[in-house]
Amino acid sequence: MHYNKFANTEDTLSILGFGGVIVTNTPAKTAARYVSEAFDRGITYFDVAPFYGNAQQMLGPALRPYRERCFLACKTRERTAEGARRELEESLRLLNTDHFDLYQLHSLQKVEEDVNIACGPGGALETIVKARNEGKIRHIGFSAHTEEAAHAAMDRFDFDSVLFPCNYFSWTHGKFGPSVLERAREKNMARLGLKAIAHRPWTKEEFKSFFRPWHKCWYKPLEDPTLMETALRFALDQGLTAAIPPGHWDLFEMCLGIAERGELGPPSAEALEQLGAFAKEDSPLFRAA
Repeated sequence: MHYNKFANTEDTLSILGFGGVIVTNTPAKTAARYVSEAFDRGITYFDVAPFYGNAQQMLGPALRPYRERCFLACKTRERTAEGARRELEESLRLLNTDHFDLYQLHSLQKVEEDVNIACGPGGALETIVKARNEGKIRHIGFSAHTEEAAHAAMDRFDFDSVLFPCNYFSWTHGKFGPSVLERAREKNMARLGLKAIAHRPWTKEEFKSFFRPWHKCWYKPLEDPTLMETALRFALDQGLTAAIPPGHWDLFEMCLGIAERGELGPPSAEALEQLGAFAKEDSPLFRAA
């Protein structure tokens, strides 16, 4: 496993992160096995949130033996200081920890409804900064799914990290992502990537199907190992500190196997051409506004 520094700190993260959705609705023994295997194979970065079903309840006990040797990130979708404090304390309790290495404003979508409220007077960011002063949080970040919200957040506060989609099809076909990651690089922020191996949105029929594979994904992921490797290589080559694969153990393990095979350098031009040709008729998951 390879590791990168978290921004300009002494913390290091495995280049792949373990998304808490993996353990949502899994038996306790299964959750413990997933976490144990991931840690034994070099994963040190774990990410979870209160609204991932019962992920916090399952991850907390499973992660207990490794807590002091890993980097644990959590999030809040609350936008007020009071709501964020309540959610933070509950997450600390459920995850059996006295602090988070990273705590993030999550799912910033709209400037007025999300960024301005969360970063304004009485907003969630007030609680997060106070919690950092109390030693309950070490680093402060945010996640976003729109470029507008990401840039607005970076205007309002000196965040330590951004969690943002970094996907080949959205990058090249949708022109989505480059400006956010470039600005984060200029600000010396850690760049954490989502959706690296996403393919396209589910069709309505696929999404409603009882037999839909990868039911924890709200998008259709790549399934071919060669294409997955190219997409993952592309994302990491954009300067990501780490990438978080989808919340299915089988997909995570496939990405883990790719990372274990050696240095994940840039994909070849031929590999990128094959990846682009595979989805040339499909809509990207994200497009720039």
